[in-house]
Amino acid sequence: MSQPANVTNLDTLAQELAAIQQTGSKRIALLGSRHVPITHQQLIEMMSYALVLEGNRLVTSGATGTNSAAIKGATRADPNLLTVILPQSLKRQPRESRKQLEKVLHLVENPKHDELSLGEASAVCNREIISRCQQLICFAFHDSHTLLQTCKEAEEQRKLVTLFYFD
Repeated sequence: MSQPANVTNLDTLAQELAAIQQTGSKRIALLGSRHVPITHQQLIEMMSYALVLEGNRLVTSGATGTNSAAIKGATRADPNLLTVILPQSLKRQPRESRKQLEKVLHLVENPKHDELSLGEASAVCNREIISRCQQLICFAFHDSHTLLQTCKEAEEQRKLVTLFYFD
C-alpha cells in the first residue's frame, strides 16, 4: 500500500534537511548521459571536484560524457575518494574511455555482464551504484529511460535524488 502524498513529501523534506545538516562526508553517486555538451561537462567536472574536495566519496560509471567529467574532477581532487563501477569488463568500454579508466584506483569491472546489451548491463550497474550511495546526482534528458528509471529506484530506496535535465 502506498503512502499518502503528504507523508511522502514529509519524508522527502526530512531527508533533505538531514542531508543539509550532515557535516561528515557522504557517498554520492553521480550519473548521467553520454551525450553532453562540453560546457556542461566542465560544470560537472567542477561539481565533482568540489564534492570530493569536501571529503565526499564519489561513485560513478565509466561512460563518456557525464561520467567521464565526474571522473576527471574527482581524480583531480583526490583519486582515493573515487570508485568507478563499469557495466561490463574494461575491454568492452570505448577506446576513448579506456585510457582514463586504466588510471582509476578503485575500478570495479563486471565481465559477467559482457553478454548483456549495454542498456541491460548499464541498468544493472546503476542499481549497484545506487546501492553504494546515500545520494544520487543525475544529469539526464527527458527521454533518458535508463537514467530516469535509476532515479526512480533510488527514490524508492529512500536515497536523496537530485535530477538535472539537459533539455
